[in-house]
Amino acid sequence: MSKPSYFTHSAPFALENGGTLPELTIAYHTYGELNASRSNVIWVCHALTANSDVADWWSGLYGPGKVFDPEKYFIVCANMIGSCYGSTGPRSIRPDTGVAYGADFPLVSIRDVARAHVLLFDHLNLVEIALCIGGSCGGHQVLEMAFLLPEKIQKMALLVCAARESAWAIAIHESQRMAIQADPTWANNDDQAGEAGLRAARAIGLLSYRTIEAYRETQTDADDKMEHFRAASYMNYQGEKLVRRFNAQSYWQLTRTLDTHNVGRGRGGIAQALSQLRMPAFVFSIQRDLLIPPYEQEVLARHLPAAEFYSLDSIYGHDGFLIETEVLERELGRFLPLRALRICP
Repeated sequence: MSKPSYFTHSAPFALENGGTLPELTIAYHTYGELNASRSNVIWVCHALTANSDVADWWSGLYGPGKVFDPEKYFIVCANMIGSCYGSTGPRSIRPDTGVAYGADFPLVSIRDVARAHVLLFDHLNLVEIALCIGGSCGGHQVLEMAFLLPEKIQKMALLVCAARESAWAIAIHESQRMAIQADPTWANNDDQAGEAGLRAARAIGLLSYRTIEAYRETQTDADDKMEHFRAASYMNYQGEKLVRRFNAQSYWQLTRTLDTHNVGRGRGGIAQALSQLRMPAFVFSIQRDLLIPPYEQEVLARHLPAAEFYSLDSIYGHDGFLIETEVLERELGRFLPLRALRICP
């Protein structure tokens, strides 16, 4: 991962739920150069445990001639508040106490995350966003940014996301938090707190990220085996892999952030809220998605005034938005003709 840049908002940042962060730091990456009209911007919103280095984790879409082409576009990705990749989060030092927030980090909503993105948008002195794109909870951030910048986001791409976090997804998140809380170290104010709980939480999440078919094809053992199964080793490996790069308190907090997502809150309900977003929208669905199933994207497509809907059958399930980049290249290339990006100097 390449090193991010940092923007610090030194004034208090009021949170939707009533809390306040004394100050706010946002870690972000940019790629490419702005054109003369400062309008050739692609803004990428990342998902749960990703970071702002989109060229690393979404490399299938990044590079010359691809959707995220740094030779044509100015690409921005900001790390979510609450994460452990540079933006203010549980392991950040509170300026008023001199110690890390730890498990006492306040509840941050998806709307708060979007408001932080807009602070960075203003700091970078941008004029408009040609494409605002995100998958999973990244798509939730895109929706909230669209309410904040309705005249400045020209097009948006909403991949395997929803208008509201479902009861099913909230139940999964609570199960993950229960796993973290079962680790007696999780509330310790140190970087290693809750690592055993995080391994278990990751395993719970993985069951909704892929499909039954994917596990059957890649993790099935020989018929004579009675222990040390491939599927078990895979879950342990993935849990350990996340522990090496992420923090349990950030994971706990970010799942709470996901649960807050509801575009209809305070806006007259989902249908009325979505009807206000009139920019063209590309809605991408994966038919075997167990976490945010196609019904959720159909709601978006039905109520967004200028939406087009694309449904893909992928064995990768929810994770398909990170893997099926050939399909996304084709469909996003069609959705976003170059003339719409105003790339001429």
